[in-house]
Amino acid sequence: MNGPQDLGGQMGFGPVAPEKDEPYFHAAWERRALGVTLTAGAMGAWNIDESRHARESLHPAVYYSSSYYQIWIKALEVLLKRHGFISERDLAEGRAVDPAAAPKRVLKAENVPAVLAKGGPCDRPVATPARFKAGQAVRTKNFNPTGHTRLPRYARDKQGVIEAVRDGFVFPDSNAHGKGENPQWVYTVVFDGAEIWGEGADPTLTVSIDAWESYLEPA
Repeated sequence: MNGPQDLGGQMGFGPVAPEKDEPYFHAAWERRALGVTLTAGAMGAWNIDESRHARESLHPAVYYSSSYYQIWIKALEVLLKRHGFISERDLAEGRAVDPAAAPKRVLKAENVPAVLAKGGPCDRPVATPARFKAGQAVRTKNFNPTGHTRLPRYARDKQGVIEAVRDGFVFPDSNAHGKGENPQWVYTVVFDGAEIWGEGADPTLTVSIDAWESYLEPA
């Protein structure tokens, strides 16, 4: 999926300008938006990859005109409707008016610290040995999927070198759509600036990405 979030190398968005001493939240509602989103995710109806896919599937006009936590809340509406927890009438009324699905579990206030401390590890064992090794030249595949992917557009059909072999991790491209975790080896791949940005690129620049094994082919 070539979603609106995939901005690497795109023109017209201006420079990245980090906010100095940026607070965690710029308004009280953002703190609540984070809490509601995490609590809803704890119900167990979807996984982190489906939630990312929901955000990245928002229409570009909606995505670009929304702040960070507005994107979270708009995507949460999509997920809650998809899994039967709210309806369009609920949203229009601002309250529950239609029957709703029962959550698998409910996150209670006293359990929040332990749940957050546990996190959601996505490392998994892989049944087959790693196909590539450090120092090996590889090329990323050239594809434009209609579904979820973590391979950015700017790094497709590019030649790089494996810098490190990581562990096995859940494959988000299938996990986002309920097709199983299908863990794969993940590699850190390094590209020269010219390979990514072409003529005129800074010759001292390199770009690194973490790539799942199925994204790669031998160079």
